Amino acid sequence: MGDRTILHCDINNFYASVEALLNPVLKDKAIAVCGNPEKRHGIVLAKSMPAKIMGVKTGDTIWQAKKKCPDLIVVPPTFSEYVKYSNIVFNIYVRFTPHVESFGLDECWLDVTGCEKLFGSGEEIANKIRETVKAETGLTISVGVSFTKVFAKLGSDLKKPDAVTVISRENYKSVAWKLPVQEMIFVGHNTRYKLSKLGINTIGDLANCDKALLEKKFGKVGLKLHEWANGTDNDTVNLYTEKHIPKSVGNGTTTPADVTNLDDATSVIFALCEMIAFRLRQYGMSAKGVALHIKDKYFNSISRQCKVPATASAYGIATAAVNLLTENYDFKKDPPLRAITVSAFNLTEEGGYEQASFFGNELEKDKRLGESIDNIRKKYGYGVLRRGVNTGTIFTCDDREADDEFLPFNKHMKNLTDDIVDADE
Repeated sequence: MGDRTILHCDINNFYASVEALLNPVLKDKAIAVCGNPEKRHGIVLAKSMPAKIMGVKTGDTIWQAKKKCPDLIVVPPTFSEYVKYSNIVFNIYVRFTPHVESFGLDECWLDVTGCEKLFGSGEEIANKIRETVKAETGLTISVGVSFTKVFAKLGSDLKKPDAVTVISRENYKSVAWKLPVQEMIFVGHNTRYKLSKLGINTIGDLANCDKALLEKKFGKVGLKLHEWANGTDNDTVNLYTEKHIPKSVGNGTTTPADVTNLDDATSVIFALCEMIAFRLRQYGMSAKGVALHIKDKYFNSISRQCKVPATASAYGIATAAVNLLTENYDFKKDPPLRAITVSAFNLTEEGGYEQASFFGNELEKDKRLGESIDNIRKKYGYGVLRRGVNTGTIFTCDDREADDEFLPFNKHMKNLTDDIVDADE
């Protein structure tokens, strides 16, 4: 059996690019998607290429980003538009193959093995997809073409924007092996640090490392890392069926400063869960599981998960995540946190508000409130309204206090048992 032909398509600067489509005045400008421009503590969620060239990074506060790029234009996120454009691009992909697997809103793997007679070589298919996306949406994508998912992903990262990179059986050693090991997907800070202790600094070092040593240090994950670096894995691309539904919906952030107490961590978690709940409702799904992944300032990480009654509620998801945090982390003893990620998994068709007894009446209130907010956000943009972390109070972007759009360090936290106001009040 011959090599597979796998593409990884990545929409360039997705959030910022969509904002430029919605407002053409922003085209080719230095843009940061984060929050209200007047709020100086907002966190950069995404940036345009001109902003990136000026040194603006995801996770910067607005004042840090403005210091690097004085002409930076800050815009609030419009998540309903991001979901819409994500689905439009996804539907372009499935014209070429039914094997399309989402990796977030802006990335997908495609297995086009066997499609050569219809559309040409892998590189030709990649260019056709790239040109189609640009013509029909105005967005640009970078595409990696390879014989494994990991190398395809690596290829899409190598040349941006609006480009195609081929990593073949013939050139993968010369192209991939010289790169830092952290350029390979799934190698984060913690894994990179542990690998460096073994003298492994490049993908080539990893590929040529003794498998027994990797298994001893990392278990089965070590063997998988060795396969990925050598291009010997056979990870498949999922088959697209009837609906573009992800396996999980997650949101995370690296905070611009250490998180040293539960109140600040809770604020971050509720902010992340607002977006998760919004996306779940856009997909028409509920989650039966919540996962929390945290990383401290020394890059030590903890992952925990729990089951919950099916929910698309920000309150329900956040409450479960905060409970996981309090059960597994002690801010008085443990180091400060630098990264927090929340994921909703085990997704099911919507209807998960029916089992409201687990959280009391809060979920039913939150359902009506969330749907009302969704309707307003769809019409006027995501950033026009925001809820108080746990009180349910509705703020417009102009009349609320000058704290962060995504609540990274909101000092107005009450306690988790405060009532969420009814949407009709």
